[in-house]
Amino acid sequence: MPTSAADLLAAAYSDADRTIDLRRRLHRQPEIGLHLPKTQAAVVDALADLPIAVTTGRSTSSVVGVLRGARPGPTFLLRGDMDALPVHEDTGLPFASEVPRVMHACGHDTRVAVLLGAARLLAERRDLLAGQVVFMVQPGEEGFHGARYMLEEGLLDAVPEAPVNGAFALHISSTFASGTINVRPGPMMAAADQWRITVRGRGGHASMPYAANDPIPVAAEIVLALQTMVTRRIDVFDPAVVTVAHIEAGSTNNVIPDSAFLEGTIRTLSPETRAAVLAGVQRVATAIAGAHEMTVEFEHVEGYPVTVNDAGAAAQVLDAAAGLLGPQASALMAAPLMGAEDFSYVLQQVPGAMAFLGACPPGLEPESAPPNHSNLVVFDEEPLPAGVALYARMALDALAG
Repeated sequence: MPTSAADLLAAAYSDADRTIDLRRRLHRQPEIGLHLPKTQAAVVDALADLPIAVTTGRSTSSVVGVLRGARPGPTFLLRGDMDALPVHEDTGLPFASEVPRVMHACGHDTRVAVLLGAARLLAERRDLLAGQVVFMVQPGEEGFHGARYMLEEGLLDAVPEAPVNGAFALHISSTFASGTINVRPGPMMAAADQWRITVRGRGGHASMPYAANDPIPVAAEIVLALQTMVTRRIDVFDPAVVTVAHIEAGSTNNVIPDSAFLEGTIRTLSPETRAAVLAGVQRVATAIAGAHEMTVEFEHVEGYPVTVNDAGAAAQVLDAAAGLLGPQASALMAAPLMGAEDFSYVLQQVPGAMAFLGACPPGLEPESAPPNHSNLVVFDEEPLPAGVALYARMALDALAG
């Protein structure tokens, strides 16, 4: 079976109808979280006719497939994620979500379809593989730590005699030019942490604030002070984002409430800045509240770690993309993205990389296209076979023997 770049790409495009059909079927029936029975069944069915040993998760709807090559060798992991978001779709696509308030707004439907397309290509070429390919199909990427559950269940030991020693994942984005592969060494995506603050004051009549202790202006002061903390206390070359995304206080126009609630996120690119910003948010809120004779209850919910690409793996992605799609399609990213990904858990344990497949829809510019997580986001399907071929190329190169 030929494996030249042209032949591999041609094979992926000849199978495009199946890839796009699966993507659209998944798009119509999105599911949220760690338990995705319909999506899991579709994945298992798509793998059923291939020489791939399939197991399903004990604690989640995960799927792990193992393709053994013709000769012994190392094990390489390819990952796709399959959960959706609690977003009501307004794209008007003919295959739009049929589930109210649930949408594949981050393109996980495309990633599953592309990964399974690669499984078909690799199964046809198993005689060329010196080693094993593990297909990681995970639920719960959107904040549910699905990758961590799979690791705890032994994902990296799916082939006991040859544990996974390299990994690759494709993301997709409408804000990169269609058909491009975008990657960088080092930090690729940010760590994400949630925080919640309750400011405790003293309620009273709105006409007599001096007889109460109003937490609302104190909460507003905390919001502004957090932005000052980031710009004046954090190194600009190791950046951080602190966003206050939710404020809630009071119930009517003539009552001062006894508390105000704030909630938000921290995004950072190093463990040191992550710890410093988290401590800073708590310190600023507590000190400002104390200056006004109030108290603060602070809660931290630890999110995903930084997604760090191995430098060698990122270089391999760039080389493979250039060989498949031409040098114009292989793009070295200038900076990380401040979104977060739980593929970071895998990359903490094995060297590998995550890259972005550009899928800006025709007629739009990447800078202005509705982005991932938007209720209006649309992904160009034309480059999906390019993603299939890249997945397959990465595994073939890793297991060339």
